[in-house]
Amino acid sequence: MPLNLTTFSITARDARNVTLGVAVSTKVPAVGSLCPFIRFGAGAVSTQAWVNPGLGPLILDRLAQGESAEEALGHVISAEIDAEIRQLGVVDANGGSAAHTGRDTDAWSGHRTGQDYSVQGNMLVGEETIAAMEAAFLGTPAQDLGERLLIALEAGQAAGGDRRGRQSAALIVRGPHVFPLVDLRVDEHPDPVKELRRIFEVAKIELFPFVKALPTAQNPHGDFAAVRAAMAPKD
Repeated sequence: MPLNLTTFSITARDARNVTLGVAVSTKVPAVGSLCPFIRFGAGAVSTQAWVNPGLGPLILDRLAQGESAEEALGHVISAEIDAEIRQLGVVDANGGSAAHTGRDTDAWSGHRTGQDYSVQGNMLVGEETIAAMEAAFLGTPAQDLGERLLIALEAGQAAGGDRRGRQSAALIVRGPHVFPLVDLRVDEHPDPVKELRRIFEVAKIELFPFVKALPTAQNPHGDFAAVRAAMAPKD
């Protein structure tokens, strides 16, 4: 029997810089190890409910070949023998979105999709969880993608989240480089979304400036001089 990752999540794209991300939380440990799949230039997937992690790479392969989110999800879920216990949200590199909520996923379950995002959840207190997530995402267009996703996750938790309780959360954002722009996880905690926010705020100061300075194919030396200057003791 596959693991029931009863989950609320958001999969999204930032149209300004075409970064892709997933934010997710659930009452199971280490949700970040099984739910989110992202490939820059292809798309992002959240696979959950009675989860089959193998569906994520299959969808990304089709997205990389030029299929839309709707096409890739349709092809993969049509071949899935247990489609009715699966839930997936997909966003492609052009911002197209699609979702699948199987008939036999645990109530309350459902999804909402739009340009650049898909929000989905199962075994929730009610539809208000994903409604709050959608509104939070749409209401923060000026924020970076990581911040928007975390705000949406916080809104979903505040609206009720997983009806069984809280345990883990994850936030991943990928750009064109071999390293992620954001990759933060809370694998086991009594209030994982709150803890994810605490870590995110620390990372803004102590991690993200280094990530921005890392060597890339376009800038093989990186920009560590700027980081050193910014962190130098002030007179």
